[in-house]
Amino acid sequence: MINVNEQLRNLPRVDDVLEYVSETIPRAILLDCIREVLDDCRNAITAGTPAPTKEKIAELAVTLAKSKLTPVLRPVINATGIVLHTNLGRALLAESVAEHVKQVALGYSTLEYDMQTGKRGSRTIGIENLLTVLTKSEAACIVNNNAAAVLLTLGALCNGHEVVVSRGELVEIGGSFRVPEVISQGGAILREVGATNKTHISDYRNVIHATTAAILKVHTSNYKIMGFTHEISTKELAALSQEMGVLSIYDLGSGSFVSFAGEPTVQQAVADGMDIICFSGDKLLGGPQCGIILGKKEHIAKIRTHPLYRALRADKLTLAALEATLGLYRDMDNARALIPTISVLLAQPEQLKEKATLLLGLLDKKLDARLQKTEGQAGGGSLPLTEFESWAVAIPQSPQFTVEELEKHLRNWKTPIIVRIHRDNLLLDVRTIDERQFAEITECLTAMT
Repeated sequence: MINVNEQLRNLPRVDDVLEYVSETIPRAILLDCIREVLDDCRNAITAGTPAPTKEKIAELAVTLAKSKLTPVLRPVINATGIVLHTNLGRALLAESVAEHVKQVALGYSTLEYDMQTGKRGSRTIGIENLLTVLTKSEAACIVNNNAAAVLLTLGALCNGHEVVVSRGELVEIGGSFRVPEVISQGGAILREVGATNKTHISDYRNVIHATTAAILKVHTSNYKIMGFTHEISTKELAALSQEMGVLSIYDLGSGSFVSFAGEPTVQQAVADGMDIICFSGDKLLGGPQCGIILGKKEHIAKIRTHPLYRALRADKLTLAALEATLGLYRDMDNARALIPTISVLLAQPEQLKEKATLLLGLLDKKLDARLQKTEGQAGGGSLPLTEFESWAVAIPQSPQFTVEELEKHLRNWKTPIIVRIHRDNLLLDVRTIDERQFAEITECLTAMT
């Protein structure tokens, strides 16, 4: 039984604890952490636990300070094999793109400065020019994400009027945002047509009337309806909308300039004649999070003058990353090699097996690791039916630790390593691991053994 009052009296002062701290930590933060640890000690003593030494208090305070100084948003190693992992930040930027963003961030830039005239210019003119060249669209507009792109388009072009959507396309995207709610917030009126699994051209034609503003097609990029189904192509919808005097709007979702597993491309949607096309910049395009709106000049002009545009426009770092990413698409072979999303998705199984073999050879034999063929996904609500054959290093249960304990150790490493557990095996899927990260993974696993 401890003497509570004596233990409390003997707790050191803050200055006394400071003498045992040798690491460089901002003084104000360190003082706060020492006080917080001392408060915890008082509570523990009152509950019957003896006070720790001054050295231990200093150690606890330093650990607490380091945790508070560590940003919540920080780099991790993605060993899940999911390329566009929503929880881990989705698309990686190309190295040249990241370097360009760094240079723009570190100094002043030509954000709204026209170098030709020396006067104020447009912040998105370079991106618009690239998009029109790459996609053959008439005009473009950039906002902060695709949901914003759809919301702004509906608000600017369809407010107070009906928007016709197939029942099979009333999707919910991440964060419980649903197409009907976006339509409502855009001030438009939803008109559902067809059935969940089948919608015909006549279903659209029969409901279009004087108060109809647009037909909205939503690409179901995060799920697929299989079996007894029928949907209308963008080409057919574009032709019908032109015939009936309404707009055709395409929420493409994960817009891509490269075809994956039969996915529609942005270029094809433009060629099919859709009036407006909205898609994300941070999924299959492989750029930063943003929303891109392509379309006819007259419609984009209305979108640009809508009051909501100011609230939804992208910041300078997003624009820098997007322009640099789009610049890589001027040479498609270059894009396939340098844009991580594309190069990783296109990596062949034999390449990945060699990569996994290299990682396996670096690991301690005590781990009893082995190669294992796996199936990965694109992620990010993209290519829902497509599985990408991959290879992983599999580490089984052992008498020393469970896979859950190993997963926690990896996750709490200085650079967190995020993995999958499958059938009592911890998997390090090399599709999403850069070879430069092998040393970090090896160090982490060596510390466990």
